[in-house]
Amino acid sequence: MSVIASTLSPLLAANTVTLAIYFGRDFTQMALLTGYHLCGVGVAGVIFVASARIWGKRHLYLLGTVLIIISSAWGGAAGTNYASLLWARVVQGIGLAPFEALVNASVGDLYFVHERGKRMALSNLALFGGAFFTPVLVGKITQTIGWEWSFYMIAIFAGALLPLIFFFVPETAFARPEYQATSRSGENASTPLNGVHDLQISGESKGNQTPNQSGPASFEKQSTDSNNGNAAPFANTVPPKATFLQSLRLFNGRKSDANFFKLLLRPFPLFFHPAVLWACLIQGTLIGWTVMIGVVLAAIFLGPPLWFNEVETGYMYTGPFVGAILGFILSGLLADWSTKLLIKRNKGVYEPEFRIVLVALQLVFGCVGLYGFGVTAEQVARYGWFLPDLFFAFEVGGMVLGAVASALYIVDAHRSSPLSSDLPTPVAFLL
Repeated sequence: MSVIASTLSPLLAANTVTLAIYFGRDFTQMALLTGYHLCGVGVAGVIFVASARIWGKRHLYLLGTVLIIISSAWGGAAGTNYASLLWARVVQGIGLAPFEALVNASVGDLYFVHERGKRMALSNLALFGGAFFTPVLVGKITQTIGWEWSFYMIAIFAGALLPLIFFFVPETAFARPEYQATSRSGENASTPLNGVHDLQISGESKGNQTPNQSGPASFEKQSTDSNNGNAAPFANTVPPKATFLQSLRLFNGRKSDANFFKLLLRPFPLFFHPAVLWACLIQGTLIGWTVMIGVVLAAIFLGPPLWFNEVETGYMYTGPFVGAILGFILSGLLADWSTKLLIKRNKGVYEPEFRIVLVALQLVFGCVGLYGFGVTAEQVARYGWFLPDLFFAFEVGGMVLGAVASALYIVDAHRSSPLSSDLPTPVAFLL
């Protein structure tokens, strides 16, 4: 469903000029159809992240899917009513918000720290890959059966996925006891592998650690002690597995005792947190440039000297789609491999900062892509269409690498703090 949701933001990229003629509006007003859509994503993210923190994520995924179905059918039926289409786009943004803000947090819920690299890369590929492949299809759909069907298709596929989400996407959030929280200082933490800060690859605890301060080795020791009759502090606390019928509930209890309205306001001070500011800059810089390129791409190639039509303009997004795939492959291969290498060099101790290494590749790919696209797109009559598309692919590949690096760092470094679930809100607002 993340792939379907990711198609919403770039839905009008390939046919912006066509719709401007159809509605009798200027280019700026057509761009606002995407701008207000993204505002809907940001505003809804404030509410949805707070709701996910308290009641879990399952109900939000279902609500988002229902809103996408309704708003997509609404947008297709808008006709020549610009205001109706504008509000349909806003509601689409609200429906997109859970998939934009919570998927990475779900990866943190489901997988151990040494398993998250490939999964985080895959989740980002679902969001970014789907976004860049959308204009390739939309251009052809617009020319063949009309722009309305680009909305109807989303409604149809989202409707087909709704029962699958209801029956086969259980709640991933779990109210863990205190001893399972990720420790940032190594104090008062007896932590199993999911979410550890000091990950002992060799399975041996540090020599200067007490049993209450150790990592996985201490966890195993305490579990063994409980089997020998010495009750460990967390013995017999594993709840019974939920049945299939129980997993179908929209809500299965509170995940936090925090006040909803406090959680609603808490993301805003996070703008001043260094980790949040860094993640916003790492993700937001290239994502912002990507949106800008998508907005101007139609104006560059639909007009002189190339005079592309909607289909050919849509095909220009093949390059960034390939770039997203390559960024996914690189981040999936390097995220966990580089982390394990650095763990060995750090004497078996894991640090979340090891995830930041991928940012170096983002710098290389992103700068090559941005400068190359600017130079070649300015003189498109001289360079043609291939080189701008190639550099667009480099820029998108760098964007994926940066998004994976920053998401992994935040999830690993702040697993037990509000940042791991509240971070998507300031990031969505900045973008």
